[in-house]
Amino acid sequence: MTSRRTKIRVLAGAAALGGVSALVTPASAAGSHSARAQGGAVVSIEQAADLTAEEVAGELRGKVDGKIESSQVRYGVTAYRVTYRTTDSAGAPTTASQLVVLPKNRARHLPTVSWLHGTTVYRKDVASENPQSDDRLAALLFASTGRAVSAPDYVGLGSGEGFHPYGDPGATVAASVDGLRAARTVAHRNGRELKRKVQVSGFSQGGPATMLVGRALQQEGADRYFRLGALAPVSGPYNLSAFEAAAADDKIVKSGLYLAYFVTAWNKMYGLYTSPGDVFRSPYDSKVENLFDGHHPSREIARELPAASKDLFTEDFLNKIRKPDGVLKDKLRPMDNTCDWRPDVPVEIFYGLGDKDVDPSHAKYCANQLTRSGAAPRLTDVGDFDHNGSVWQALPRILTFFDASAKTD
Repeated sequence: MTSRRTKIRVLAGAAALGGVSALVTPASAAGSHSARAQGGAVVSIEQAADLTAEEVAGELRGKVDGKIESSQVRYGVTAYRVTYRTTDSAGAPTTASQLVVLPKNRARHLPTVSWLHGTTVYRKDVASENPQSDDRLAALLFASTGRAVSAPDYVGLGSGEGFHPYGDPGATVAASVDGLRAARTVAHRNGRELKRKVQVSGFSQGGPATMLVGRALQQEGADRYFRLGALAPVSGPYNLSAFEAAAADDKIVKSGLYLAYFVTAWNKMYGLYTSPGDVFRSPYDSKVENLFDGHHPSREIARELPAASKDLFTEDFLNKIRKPDGVLKDKLRPMDNTCDWRPDVPVEIFYGLGDKDVDPSHAKYCANQLTRSGAAPRLTDVGDFDHNGSVWQALPRILTFFDASAKTD
């Protein structure tokens, strides 16, 4: 892999279409009040990778012992680490980061993909930071077929400020839509334009995020330029209440760790408990919040905490997860209904029959909600693959689906 690391401070929200010289501005200008208020305004751009088509294919073949389909690779790509302005779970101004990838072809107007990643506890394990991240490889694959890709890290991950508001719908939509705006600016700097219709896809946590972002683009007019083009979520927990209840009952792998991440993040946003001792068993109550601060890799957390919920949480709190009420019930409701609307675009929902993290019933739950709303989603079983394996089986199919969807525009 070849990589050139050139960092450029840019005037947030500048509309110039010129080259690099037009981007340079004092840091004080980028930090102005008017710039902070503009969602999607670019703060900095740093080239993260510059690959030939052969190098992209090699990266994909090297993943999971060559089991990733690389025959659809057509072009080399250039990837950029981009910091931009957005809002956090409280609606306050903040910054987020993402990976923007452009194909090295001659097309001026590029199809646009928003790729939304799964659960990530360590802020450096995202596409913009980790060259071996599954999400970076997914973004490279999409771009190598001639698409521009916006792969947001979400709020609080990558180089973004603050903590990650795990699963918060407002912050998820803001970071993703603002990421598209920032990606459009990056494309402009390269003399190119992103097409208006966005093909949205995501894995695991990114599955319901796909549906949230899609609904915002279609129903809420989240952006004056971008419109929804197609939806392809993969292995997502579309009924979050049921997912967390299953975690409380230790019916999914790594149930305690999933639930601890969820509980500590939602406590910061919504105040689920007064003291860690109200929720976590000793001695874990003294360490769990620090472990989920975004600076500890998942393997380190797994060494420090038990994988089973029954060993990590008090029984009283597990009962509250099983039968939520009050603020927890209110905040879970939107995340149980991310598919409860009618997309006006093609939808294909992917899942793996062997998934032990997110049960395949979630995909059917989403499809049923969409169908009741008058949509006609396609439900695709990619085979007897586990959670992480399901996404790699889905990606080539997603590319084919996006190609077919674009022909109907």
